[in-house]
Amino acid sequence: MKNKRRSVKFYLLCTKDVKSVRLVFKIVLILIFAGVNLLHAQDTTRVSQALKSAAKLKRAVDKNDNKGVADTYVGMANDYFNQGNYAKSEEYLIKAKNIYQNLNDKKNLESVTRKLAQSQEKQNKIAPAISNYSMAAQMGYSEKSKAVNSNDVARLSSPTPEIKAEAIQNNINISRKENETADLAAGYSQLAEVNIQQKDVSKAEENLNNAYKISKKEAPQQALAINQKLADLYVDNKKFDKAIEAKKKVLKEDFVKENSQEKVNQIQELADIYIKKNDPAEAVSLLKNAYGIALNKGHTLEAQKSVKKLDSLYAISGNTNASVQLYRDFLGKLPDLVSKDRSLVDNKILEDTEQRISQLEKEKELKDELIRKKNVFNYGLIGALVLLTGLIVIIFRTLKKVQIKNKKIALQSLRREMNPHFIFNSLNSVNHFIATNNELEANQYLTRFSKLMRGVMENSTEDFIPFQQELDLLQNYLGLEKTRFADKFNYEVEVDESLNMHNLQVPGMLVQPFLENAIWHGLRYRTDKGLLKLSFEKEGSHLKILIEDNGIGIEESKKQKTHHQKTREGRGMKNTLERIQLLNDLYKKNITCSVKDKENSKGVLVTIKINLF
Repeated sequence: MKNKRRSVKFYLLCTKDVKSVRLVFKIVLILIFAGVNLLHAQDTTRVSQALKSAAKLKRAVDKNDNKGVADTYVGMANDYFNQGNYAKSEEYLIKAKNIYQNLNDKKNLESVTRKLAQSQEKQNKIAPAISNYSMAAQMGYSEKSKAVNSNDVARLSSPTPEIKAEAIQNNINISRKENETADLAAGYSQLAEVNIQQKDVSKAEENLNNAYKISKKEAPQQALAINQKLADLYVDNKKFDKAIEAKKKVLKEDFVKENSQEKVNQIQELADIYIKKNDPAEAVSLLKNAYGIALNKGHTLEAQKSVKKLDSLYAISGNTNASVQLYRDFLGKLPDLVSKDRSLVDNKILEDTEQRISQLEKEKELKDELIRKKNVFNYGLIGALVLLTGLIVIIFRTLKKVQIKNKKIALQSLRREMNPHFIFNSLNSVNHFIATNNELEANQYLTRFSKLMRGVMENSTEDFIPFQQELDLLQNYLGLEKTRFADKFNYEVEVDESLNMHNLQVPGMLVQPFLENAIWHGLRYRTDKGLLKLSFEKEGSHLKILIEDNGIGIEESKKQKTHHQKTREGRGMKNTLERIQLLNDLYKKNITCSVKDKENSKGVLVTIKINLF
């Protein structure tokens, strides 16, 4: 009996102060949802999409696959766009756009730029939307996409409804031709907005119905938005029965019947139409139905929304008892309702997933920075190595040039050094002719000697001279020596006819020292007249020069020489051999020289070979 009285007192208290009960109700809701950060009830499909996106993003980051990262961002942006979260969609599209720009992926860049413009348009960011539509049009990956984006620029920027309608109709024609249902439905919906501006309700109704029919098969979310736009059109024009009919029609669709959360939302919107029609009884009935479905399926916020709408209707009718009973019922069922509400868990998972995605983005930024620093270091190291290599090459080439220059100077110096025996003996010969009053011989000798010296001096700057000039100089020299030692030797010069006398280049006066040695250290010691042979022949790819005499030979000549003669001859031969070595180093002529006594007779054989190529 006491418990019954207490219940009655509590009921009377609630009846007297309904506002207090409502306040308690609100406080309880705030305490329950404060830590969950719950904005909208979520379903498992959204959670599944988020988890898949996070896993895909992780794989792309681990592989350092920038295109994979951008593709994942686009997928996440599309999910958010379909859910109506256009701000989040814009965020990920901007990230994807930046990556595609760095990759110079023009096709995907154009696509993501257009999608970015659509997300911005949905948020009523008209200026940036126009800018991105324009950018997508300028990229012009295809004529079709260029035309579509240009039409969207005209649609948003044109001041008159007629021009807007023309741009939209152009896109509708393109979408119909390409069989792109989502774009076609969007086009009809946009055309309906222009019809509303022109106050052509019947045309707007027709276009919205067309958009709804096209989108309901493949794009349920788009269909729901179009249906709501159609219902609003009817309500704004006081056509409540048509608005009710439109809502009842969408409630029969499979994508609403199979989604209890969406079903509750549509019933609540239908109740709102009845309220505006001034039919609160039907509205209360619908809201009670929505409340019951929400309690049964565990949709906490939808149940709360139904309670608030019912409370408002009860307040208008003055039915405080029903209002209090409703609050008491909701508070009593709230713990069980929250325990069944999957959206609370889903939101926590979504929150954790978004944090994971944010962490992955930071990891990618860190990896990119490390790669950038590594690349900078590598490029710097490569640059330093290239610079060092270049410096070494320059130093090596400089040293090589210096060596070559030094060798050429040394070669020129050796070339200009006439054998002291030749000059000294030639002057002695002139002196001999003058002393014996043989002025004619002296004059002839001096004439030939001056001619020889002039030829030698003219060619002193060249490492190689034409073969004909070299032959003339050697014959002139032999003629001089024949004049000096007329009774000591004769000479013969033989030249292979296959040799090109004018184009063939040979070292100047290279043979002369060997001729001089043959005459002065071999033939002049003979008791009878000797023979000196000089021959030039072609042997394969070489010029073969033979200097043959029948003098006393190398060994016998050494015995008869004074110390002073040995010293002077040593320097002359040494200079000649050095000159051969320098010519080989500089010009790769592979010159070889062989000096030896003949095997079966007296005399010396000198063999010189010069590479012709």
